[in-house]
Amino acid sequence: MSAQEIKQLVMGTSERKHPVAEAVGMLVLLVGVIAMALWGVQASTQDPVVTAALRGGLIAAMATAAGAVPVLLARSIGARTVDTLLGFGAGVMLAATAFSLVMPALASAAALGMSTWSSGGVVVAGILLGAGALLLTDHFMPHEHVENALVDNRSQADIARVWLFVAAIALHNVPEGLAIGVGFAQDEIGKGAALAGGIAIQDIPEGLVVAAALVSAGYGRVFAFVVAALTGLAEPVAAVMGASVVGVFVSILPWALAFAAGAMLFVVSHEIIPESQRRGNASLATSGLTVGFALMMLLDTALA
Repeated sequence: MSAQEIKQLVMGTSERKHPVAEAVGMLVLLVGVIAMALWGVQASTQDPVVTAALRGGLIAAMATAAGAVPVLLARSIGARTVDTLLGFGAGVMLAATAFSLVMPALASAAALGMSTWSSGGVVVAGILLGAGALLLTDHFMPHEHVENALVDNRSQADIARVWLFVAAIALHNVPEGLAIGVGFAQDEIGKGAALAGGIAIQDIPEGLVVAAALVSAGYGRVFAFVVAALTGLAEPVAAVMGASVVGVFVSILPWALAFAAGAMLFVVSHEIIPESQRRGNASLATSGLTVGFALMMLLDTALA
């Protein structure tokens, strides 16, 4: 494949004659791949708990992909819209940090028999480790990548910032997937399904902001959709792991949840909020943050 063909694959083309058909086609392809994966796991295991956990994780992954669909349909995304979406994404991530990660981490630590102070200490340590890991990643991440030949009119710092954001979203999907698997293994199937459904609904706006961030960095819409969808695939994998080795992952779940919370806090404060406001659209970005936080808080608490 030539360099020009690679560039067209990643960056997309300016002419998109059938965006709706493109979106539907991508969704059909994704559903087909997920269905094949589900069939393969069902054929290889006789454990109904593992199969149920896989289904729950796949539902969450499909919700992430569904949230990214609007980037395939929009003709263009202006700076004001991008900054509003980045603010919205920051609000979503802040609420997910508090209500999907920190609070469940405290609860899971308490369920292990830890005292209030011990639970808090574990979560604090996990948060600091997660933020520290992202700080080191940001410090040592090289800013000259292959994207330099693919993305026009974007600094390497901008590109690295976006990929750090994508990595944080993918990272936080791992403990959520573990929680789904542990939920199916420890509790009745109905409760595990409710947990998976709640996580899936909150994954919809996350898929949107990941795809929008990639488009804002100059990547093509199809590429942005595919990457956003791939970030959700961490959940079914982690769900199967959590259901298969529930004893191990129950003990590390508070640490995993808190680690992801720290990573997300770092990305929101260090990358997303400054990026959303640097073009003079602070009011729109702040409004988006408020709406995103309120929406995700409602989803997390109502579906808990």
